This record gives sequence, C-alpha cells and structure tokens, in this order.
Amino acid sequence: MVLVTFLFLLAALASGQSGAPAPSCANCAEWNKRQEPFKIYGNTYYVGPHGLSSILITSKAGHVLIDGALPESVPQVVANIRSLGFRVEDVKLVVNSHVHFDHGGGIAELQRLSGAEVAASPWSVEVLTKSGVGKGDPQFGSIPPVALIPKATTLRDGQTLRVGNIKLTTHFTPGHTPGGTSWTWKSCEGKRCLSLVYADSLTPVSAEGFRFSDSREYPNAVKDFEKSFAFLRAARCDILLTSHPDASGLWQRLEGRERGVRPDPLVSPQGCKELSERASEQLRRRLASEKSQ
Repeated sequence: MVLVTFLFLLAALASGQSGAPAPSCANCAEWNKRQEPFKIYGNTYYVGPHGLSSILITSKAGHVLIDGALPESVPQVVANIRSLGFRVEDVKLVVNSHVHFDHGGGIAELQRLSGAEVAASPWSVEVLTKSGVGKGDPQFGSIPPVALIPKATTLRDGQTLRVGNIKLTTHFTPGHTPGGTSWTWKSCEGKRCLSLVYADSLTPVSAEGFRFSDSREYPNAVKDFEKSFAFLRAARCDILLTSHPDASGLWQRLEGRERGVRPDPLVSPQGCKELSERASEQLRRRLASEKSQ
C-alpha cells in the first residue's frame, strides 16, 4: 500500500465497528474510481474499483472473492458482481491479501451481505477479529484500523481451499505485512487451463521511523520479503494479478487485449518473475537508504 497522509477521526481509530466513518486519504478517491467489471479468463473476473483489485472466481456451487477494497468500495463491488450476472449472496468464501484498510476495509460489510466464510493467515485473523491494525505492521501508526469481523478461519501456508470446482491455494508472502498472503488457482476455457497468481503487495513501505533492517516490532521483515520473492520466482504464473492492479500493468495489458493484440497481453508467463525482480530492487534500495542514515 502506498504510504499516504491520513486525516481521520479519532473515533475511527478507537473503533473496529462497521459503522465507523471511512478514513480520508489522499489516494482514496483515485483508487475508488468506477471500473467496469470484466472477465479475466474462464471463471475469473475483476470486480473491484479502478485502483484496488477485487477478484471473483465463480462456480455453480458458489463463489470466492479475493479482497474487499475500501469500505466505500463495497457498493461498487456488489454492483459489479451483479452486473456480471452473479449474486453476492452466492459468495461462499472471502480471502484477503493483507489487512490494510484499502484491501481489507470492505471485508466486514461484504461478509455481512454474503454470509461468506472469511479465511486468512494467522496474523491477519488476529487483526481482522481483534485489533483492526497490527502492531507488527510496518505502517502501524500511519493507517486506520479495519472494521472487525466476529469470526475468521485461520489458514496454513500451502493450504488448499475448495468451493465447488474451485481449488484456491494459500501462499504466505509476508514482508509488506507479517500476514501477507498470495493466492493461486486455475481457470479454464474449454480444454485450455491457465495458472493464475494473485500476488500480495511486496513494497517496503512504512510509517515514519520504522526500519526494515533492524525492527524490534518485525524482526523477520527482510527474511520474510526474501521468502516471498522466492515464491514469485518459482510460481507457475500464466496470468499475474496484484492487489494494486497497476503493480502488474493490468490496465495497459487490458487495453492491448481490447485492441485485439495477439497473443493475449493478459497472459504473461514471466510476470511473476519480473514482479519479484522489481520488488527485490525496491527492498535493496530501502535497506541501502536505512544503512546510510
């Protein structure tokens, strides 16, 4: 998540309730711009606002939703699901990349509307159900809490979740937060099945004063990033999606598809490896900056 200056009410900080006012931030209006939903491939659809991904994976037995965007994004996400001919009430599982208000802020309301199970990494479950924001988060102190949910299922690294014929695999990719999670699954059109990766943010962004190189609050931050980079380098990755769509050049690739460019620009088997290389370089620069201070 891009570090922004937040001007939010103290009541929002003190409350994890869904009725808390949405935080005001410099990027929120841009992130929440209207985006027409579209099919990515097979049974996988983009249903989020323009600047924050929310991915719907469908089956006859129910659907999976990855990420809930901002609290104020929920009406758009719901409308996008419906405009594609699906029902939010048929979403059976909601999962998350990381618990910041721009990716997890809408989860509480989406769970209420759908009745879906919410599942996340152990660290993320603690934040979603108890604190609203984690003290080990590099951005702790500069971000508001998410609305709390009453219950969430705790996942294991590598665990496969099933809804109908959907098989979604959990990959812990910490660094941006201690609970960061990426997701893999396959979608098919006819006999052609592609491997999709929804990669969590891997940017070394923090609140003022936080140091990735020697943090007491998050001492494993650098090792966690390196583990996450290794996952991306090794992942089978026909189509890369990211929690912020511009991190994977989604709109440029979609424009190419709409212009009829062949092969389909959304299919980019080197996308995960290239993202890993960019993220690794960002971390290298951040650590060099910390060393010089």
